Amino acid sequence: MSMTDPIGDMLTRIRNGLQARKTVVSTPASKTRQRILDVLQREGFIRGYTRVEGEANKAELTIELKYHEGEPVIRTINRVSKPGRRVYSSVRDLPRVHNGLGISIVSTPKGVLSDAEARENNVGGEILCTVF
Repeated sequence: MSMTDPIGDMLTRIRNGLQARKTVVSTPASKTRQRILDVLQREGFIRGYTRVEGEANKAELTIELKYHEGEPVIRTINRVSKPGRRVYSSVRDLPRVHNGLGISIVSTPKGVLSDAEARENNVGGEILCTVF
């Protein structure tokens, strides 16, 4: 069965895992998903992730979720640019999430970056998701 939005699927798995108070969730592996998880790890929203090679070249990413005093660090995680409606932004128009407390994850020509890193590198791109 084909999946139309693999990034949205990963974000939903993270959201569901946090709601169920899981410590670890897994999702099929891809380079784009790994780059998004790199940004989440750099910004302190997840503990980390590992790539686990499975049978028949089916790799999975095991994501370690992060909690602070029993509450999830990620309060909301939303997909912005969907397959039916792509959302692009120049560096001047990058959105600020909760007045800078959250982040936007942006796919740029210089790689997948947080909104602060994109402003620093003076590049815009496709806004993949917002995290708070």
